[in-house]
Amino acid sequence: MLPRGTRRRGFTLVELMVVLAIVAILGAIGYPGYAAHVVKARRVEAQLALVDAMQRQEQYRAQHHTYVAFSSGSEDPDSQQFRWWLGSQPETSAYEVDGYACEGQDIGQCIELRAQPGTANVDAGFDDPDCGVLTFDSTGAQGASGNAPRCWP
Repeated sequence: MLPRGTRRRGFTLVELMVVLAIVAILGAIGYPGYAAHVVKARRVEAQLALVDAMQRQEQYRAQHHTYVAFSSGSEDPDSQQFRWWLGSQPETSAYEVDGYACEGQDIGQCIELRAQPGTANVDAGFDDPDCGVLTFDSTGAQGASGNAPRCWP
């Protein structure tokens, strides 16, 4: 027993458990919203990368009268000027970007750029279940393998 007039210092186990329970509840409520925000931010990053890559493709076409296909495995020097990942390095990129001729058309006439989330060449842990693969072609058409109207602004 403590002598009269002295105060206890510290926290009881019950008080610490209450605080821990409150923190756990706040985390359970907040984390899904945070995770959804991260997916949306990375999706916007992929959209901007597709628009930038298309601008560079148009510049290339103005000089060479054709578009150039590219992917992570491209060895052609012309295709290597187009980055197939987002950000500073492939390992941290959420999407892998590649460009191919539009379906049924020649590469000189139309190119389709695709941003694929979480492939083996980039951050495989990332996934965009709502939109999936984002596409953007030289005619200006935007698409997605998921719910396309929600995926592009």
